[in-house]
Amino acid sequence: MTEQCVVLAHHGVRVMIGVGLIGAGRMGQVFAHHLAVGIPDARFVAIADTNPENLREVSARFGIAHTYNNSDELLARDDVDAVLIVTPTNTHAALVQDAARAGKHFFCEKPLALSLQECDAAIEATERAGVTLQVGFMRHFDPAYVAAKEKIDADMIGEPVMYKSIGRNPRRTSLEFAAREKSGGMIADMGIHDFDAARWLMRSEVTRVYSQGACLVYPELREVNDIDNALVSLNFANGALGNVDLSRNAVYGYDIRAEVLGSRGSLRIGSLQHTPLLVLTTNGVTHDTIPYFMERFGVAYAAELRDFIACIFEQRPPRVSGHDARAATAIAIAATRSFDEERVVELSEIAELRE
Repeated sequence: MTEQCVVLAHHGVRVMIGVGLIGAGRMGQVFAHHLAVGIPDARFVAIADTNPENLREVSARFGIAHTYNNSDELLARDDVDAVLIVTPTNTHAALVQDAARAGKHFFCEKPLALSLQECDAAIEATERAGVTLQVGFMRHFDPAYVAAKEKIDADMIGEPVMYKSIGRNPRRTSLEFAAREKSGGMIADMGIHDFDAARWLMRSEVTRVYSQGACLVYPELREVNDIDNALVSLNFANGALGNVDLSRNAVYGYDIRAEVLGSRGSLRIGSLQHTPLLVLTTNGVTHDTIPYFMERFGVAYAAELRDFIACIFEQRPPRVSGHDARAATAIAIAATRSFDEERVVELSEIAELRE
């Protein structure tokens, strides 16, 4: 550990981790909330964002006095032991290396980077600095997904043989973010959570993918070389099969579900229903739906941040590592290439990109 890394105790008193937030946009504000009110061992020290309005809003809401329009000044603070990187995807690669060079532990929102070379550079920088790296795959901390994983590992459903995942958003993202160079495109940006969950729950690596996609609802997405619906088929090293269904036009709500079919049973993860209330009338039976990601994964976002801070205190590896993030990125790259080239893509082709 570097000299800037936190001292775990002083005269027997547990100290708090000083945390800085880099990126105060939509997701940054979600993390700012949890950091300010739900992580007892963390002290919210400073915020950096290139958008002055974001800085003003978040600093005023949570009473954060130290704000910066660039990350370098935040990373230079001695009282910042760790940082949360919640910026546009295409900025992650540089920021994670900056954080590692500064000797800061860091949590990076998914994906770690848009290329395997950038993932490798981030992992190597982390290992050289001896700091903690955790990546924001929050499904590892969601109660439903965690319970499913525990039952799979307990052999409750036998050997997993089929994985099905639904990842549907109620509306499209901005055209600026949808651009490939900014987000990696829909398959990478949205599907990477499903790809990560697939290898985690199926306990096997993906070896082959085939993607189909189209721009069917939002024609303006074509302007930035993106789509709004896709299907991705997966083959696993252990012979199992998988399918990922992605959409940006689930106007009925935020629809995140998965199923793992085993040799002796099945697990269905997630629900479209938000409030446990059914309305039964002569017109039929109705219920509400989950509106968006904050409502569905709020508990998981808080839990992953608590675990990140605990990893620093306990000097243990995070539940989601840089190598996990690299593996999910490789699947996303292969799936995007499959869509572009209209063919099956072997993951071994993507591994060959590594320098």
